[in-house]
Amino acid sequence: MNGKATTPLRNDCFALPPGVNWTPVEEALERLRSRLHPVVGVEHAVALSRVNGRILASDVHAPRAHPPSNNSAVDGYAFAGPLTDVPCTLPLVDGRSAAGEPYMGNVPAGHAIRILTGAVMPAGADTVVLEEDCEVINGHLHLNGTLKAGANARKAGEDIKAQDRILTAGTRLTPTQISVLASVGIESVDAYQQLRVGVLSTGDEVKPVGSAVTDWQIYDANRPMLSALVTQLGYELVDLGHALDRAEAVEAALERGAEQCDLILTSGGVSAGDEDHVSKTLKAHGDISNWRIAIKPGRPLALAMFRGTPVVGLPGNPVAAWVCALRFGAPAMALLAGGTWFEPQGYLMPAGFSKNKKPGRSEMLRARVRDGQVEVFGSEGSGRVTGLAWSEGLVELDESAQQIEPGTLVRFIPYGSFGL
Repeated sequence: MNGKATTPLRNDCFALPPGVNWTPVEEALERLRSRLHPVVGVEHAVALSRVNGRILASDVHAPRAHPPSNNSAVDGYAFAGPLTDVPCTLPLVDGRSAAGEPYMGNVPAGHAIRILTGAVMPAGADTVVLEEDCEVINGHLHLNGTLKAGANARKAGEDIKAQDRILTAGTRLTPTQISVLASVGIESVDAYQQLRVGVLSTGDEVKPVGSAVTDWQIYDANRPMLSALVTQLGYELVDLGHALDRAEAVEAALERGAEQCDLILTSGGVSAGDEDHVSKTLKAHGDISNWRIAIKPGRPLALAMFRGTPVVGLPGNPVAAWVCALRFGAPAMALLAGGTWFEPQGYLMPAGFSKNKKPGRSEMLRARVRDGQVEVFGSEGSGRVTGLAWSEGLVELDESAQQIEPGTLVRFIPYGSFGL
C-alpha cells in the first residue's frame, strides 16, 4: 500500500486530441493542470514539529484571538485617552503591568500606570505614551504632547479573530505559517502524506558518479540534480538508480517505481530513436503521450501512466531536463501532492543582453540579475551545465518573434518562484 488516493488518475489522462502537433507552452500547462488531482492520502493530527514542508489537507480556523487581549506595543505609561489638553500631569497608580504579569486593578480616570511592551492593558486604560516622550517626577507623569485614543496599543483580535480561517487546504506549510498556527495554540493539523517521487536515469553512455568512465561515457548529472529538486520541494525521494538502454532494465526500474512511488521522473530515452527504451517500454506496458511542446530547450515531454503511476519523462540534456522539470514538473508535483497548481511569479526587468528570437517556440534562457538588469548565459546549449550553476532564474520569451536589445523589458522568473 503506497498511500495513493482512492481516485487514481485515468490511464489516458495525458492523451492529446487527434491531430495535435506542437503544443504552445501555456496550452500544455493548462491541459496538464486540468487532468491532475491529488494522488496521496491524508494523515490526521500531524504535530507541528513534523509539518514543515507538508501540505494542509483541510482549512484551519483559529480557536482563539491573536492577540487574545488589548496590550501595549511599547514600554511607557498607560491611561485613558485621548490626550488633548497639554501640558498636563497625571498621578501614577502604584504597580505596573508587564508581559505575563498583568495589573489586576483598575486605573482611575485621570491617572496613569507603568506598562511594558506586550503587557495586558489594565481596565480603565486604552492609550500608551512612550517613556521617552514623558517625564516622571515625584510619582506624577508629565506630558507635553497630544495623543489620540488607542495610541501605541494593540487591540484584542486585531491580527486574528477567534474562528477566523487562518490557512486554507492546499497550502504548503513553511516556518512562518507554522508560527501562525502556534500563535493561536494549534498543536496539530491534517496534512497530505508526502508525495513519493522516484528519480530514474537511463542511458548506456551515462555512468553514476564514482564509477570508472571511458572517453565515450559521461557522469550522470541529472539524477543528483533532480533528486535535490525533489527534496528541496518538500517531497520524499525514492532513488530508482540508473538503467542501461535495455528494455528489461528499464521495465524493471519502472516496476520498482510503480510499487514505491506516487510519481516517477525519468531523464533520457523519451524520443523515438533505436535506444529510447523509456518511450518503448511505456508504450508496450503503459499509456504514453509524447507532448511535442513548443519550448526551447526541450524535446518531446513524455507523460505516461505505468501500472497506475504517473511518469514524467524528461529530456536527457541537463539544461532541458532542468527547464522542463521546473516549468512542467514542479506545478504538476504540487497538484499531485495535494497543493495548488501554480504559475511561477515573473518580473518585467530590463535586459542586459541582445537577442534576435525567431517565431514558433517559447524560449527559456538561464539568467540572473545584476545591477538592475537581466543577464543571460553566453551559450544556449542544452549540455552546458555550468550555465545552471551560474543562473539564478530563467528568462521566458513567448512564441512570437522578438528583437531584444539592452533595456528591453523581459520576463525574469527567479528560481524561488518555483518553490526553491
